Amino acid sequence: MTAFTSDISTSDFWLLQDAGYVPVALVVGNSVFSMGVIGGVATGLKGLAKGELTQITELMYNAREMALGRMQSEADKLGADGVIGVKLNVTYMHNNEWMEITAIGTAVKYTGARGKGKSGGPTVVIPVRSDEVTTNV
Repeated sequence: MTAFTSDISTSDFWLLQDAGYVPVALVVGNSVFSMGVIGGVATGLKGLAKGELTQITELMYNAREMALGRMQSEADKLGADGVIGVKLNVTYMHNNEWMEITAIGTAVKYTGARGKGKSGGPTVVIPVRSDEVTTNV
């Protein structure tokens, strides 16, 4: 057996194996974006009125997609079939002028060696926890 790093629970680990998958490794992707002085000033002025701050919203979506893409790329390099248990962490740095988004998950590979579920038949559901987003704001 090979060693791997993961943050899935032991229950998830056994359910994963029961479905014919094995964890490969913990995979990470991140991106750090500058909010920009002009964007910050414009957003600050717009913040005086009601409404969505579209520049910041777009920035967050772009940063998230970049972090998830980098995590997926790391999983692809390992030959994984997917990533489960993905968590997103948002951190603001440098007086809230920079935003870092980190995506962390467990890369898995399908082996086809399925265990037996409680009913005696093969289990076909892969346990996936919903995205958990944390922030230091």
